[in-house]
Amino acid sequence: MAVSNALSKRGPCQFFVFRLSSFVPNEFPDPDRIDFMTIQTIVTHPGGAHKDDFLACCLLAHLHGVPIERREPADSDLANVATCVVDVGGVHDAELNNFDHHQFPPDAPPLCALSLVLQDLGMYEDALLFCKWLRPAEWLDTRGPNEAAKLMGIPRTALADLNSPIDITLLNRFSKLTELLPASAIYQVMCMVGEDIVNYVRSLRQRLDYLKQHAQWWTIETGDEPIEALFLEQSDAIASDPSFGVYAFIDEQEKSNDVHALVYPDRRGQGYGLTRYEDCPRLNFSRIENEDDVRFAHKRGFVAKVEATDPVRLKELLEQAVVSCD
Repeated sequence: MAVSNALSKRGPCQFFVFRLSSFVPNEFPDPDRIDFMTIQTIVTHPGGAHKDDFLACCLLAHLHGVPIERREPADSDLANVATCVVDVGGVHDAELNNFDHHQFPPDAPPLCALSLVLQDLGMYEDALLFCKWLRPAEWLDTRGPNEAAKLMGIPRTALADLNSPIDITLLNRFSKLTELLPASAIYQVMCMVGEDIVNYVRSLRQRLDYLKQHAQWWTIETGDEPIEALFLEQSDAIASDPSFGVYAFIDEQEKSNDVHALVYPDRRGQGYGLTRYEDCPRLNFSRIENEDDVRFAHKRGFVAKVEATDPVRLKELLEQAVVSCD
């Protein structure tokens, strides 16, 4: 159900949309191969707002650019494919753009309105993997604060402690409105949030696909257990942010318990950055600070910037930084 900005230049509330579920992620669909429909209104419940309905509306506002009405839906709304009904109405029917979860049985998976919208966009699995806040948001909305806190392994009171003025203000201002038009300040902020979520998930998926093809796994032999490192070769494709997606890639490859170090291009200059993965205690890069090709090594040992580019030399520097297991 994503929107092409190039195709949305119509009149007020006239935005072409399409479903993504049948397309390859990150591949923009061919307009000649898709069935277009018109989304005219987003309807969500009145009263208090929560993260799931707010964020679901953020995505939809970004993708469709149409008014949001905070009211109870009529049967005609639920039957109208041109009206997205979110977190209210007692119906989940993606074909009709109805995205409520409250009718699900108590033992159903913890899917909230945001989850259902992400599913319809073909982005849910990636969002669940990349956006660590999504699962707690689902738990909080579907299981309540006590159960959510247990599942998160934190005290119940910590949930309130983690609230920020950003959360409080946006949800409070959103909940007080009965209609949001695209020209309103809150609506425009919501579009920014939706755009950032979509861009983050899609760009991270693109990066992970790139890393799957180009990342190298190094094994550095030492006197003790070997050191495992992830190496990214210099490339224009990742030059603007070389380390973007590395942690998500390691998680996706189920290597979190195996990797000790990361070696990636230094975006501030020629050479590479060497860093401990998850602050692994087996490496201390201050041990290599006096090497001629080391520009910088942090005194606390967690990172170094080096001029070396030859993989053989980079492996030597990693080996020199190894701390004995004794």
